[in-house]
Amino acid sequence: MNLKELLVIATLGFAVLLTSIGVVHAKYSSRKYFVELQKLRLQQDELDVEWGRLQLEQSTWATEHRVERIARGKLKMRIPSAEEVMVIRP
Repeated sequence: MNLKELLVIATLGFAVLLTSIGVVHAKYSSRKYFVELQKLRLQQDELDVEWGRLQLEQSTWATEHRVERIARGKLKMRIPSAEEVMVIRP
């Protein structure tokens, strides 16, 4: 082998080495991002469950019975009598 062939072989060997390092890095990054994706999906599921609980809580706090009870108790509101009702027509 002469120097030119040895240089070509060394260059090709170096290119194969760089390519293999690139493949290993790509595979590592792929696995790392997949693990991160799985964690984010789990977090999304947890947030969906919490969102459902909050919607249920909101609907509980906004029931007509509760609003009327607070209006009567804390705000001292009452339903007007028939004499107190005025109908205004245009």
